[in-house]
Amino acid sequence: MPLRFFDERQALIVSAAAARIFPSDENGPGAAEAGVILYIDQQLASPYGRDIHRYTQPPFEDGLPEQGYQGKATPQEVYREGLRLLGNDFDGLPYDEQDGKLRSIQETYFFRLLRQHTIEGMFCDPMHGGNKDLIGWQIIGYPGPHMSWSDQVDQHDGKAYRPKPMSLSQVVGHLVRPWEDAE
Repeated sequence: MPLRFFDERQALIVSAAAARIFPSDENGPGAAEAGVILYIDQQLASPYGRDIHRYTQPPFEDGLPEQGYQGKATPQEVYREGLRLLGNDFDGLPYDEQDGKLRSIQETYFFRLLRQHTIEGMFCDPMHGGNKDLIGWQIIGYPGPHMSWSDQVDQHDGKAYRPKPMSLSQVVGHLVRPWEDAE
């Protein structure tokens, strides 16, 4: 899938940062294997990235945490600034230096947004670009958006039941696209 917002260099940097937030380890694959960078890229290229659904007029003041972000910058602008904070060589740094750089910016809105997007990209329906091969759902045992469980109720009484995850496209039998990307 081609990049729509990031260039290749930027994608490598953000992908490396996401991989440190949700790394691969002995428990399973992480952000790199799940294609989180494609999720983030698609979101930033969508109307969400341009902030068309959020009120963006002044005054811009710090609100309470439960009020969410109250600033002027769009998600696209936040990532552009975040890339400057990470530096052009972030993906080439040793892991401990990457972790240190991420710790140094963890109080920024960019880091909070990157962390949120990394988690979303790990566990979203694959139609949004992340969760490649349903990796995230396999990690947590989520079976996907089944429309009814009535045919399963009597078959597994008292036994562990862990069905193979299925995306929405697999459940309905055709490609499903997010409404923001619909033509």
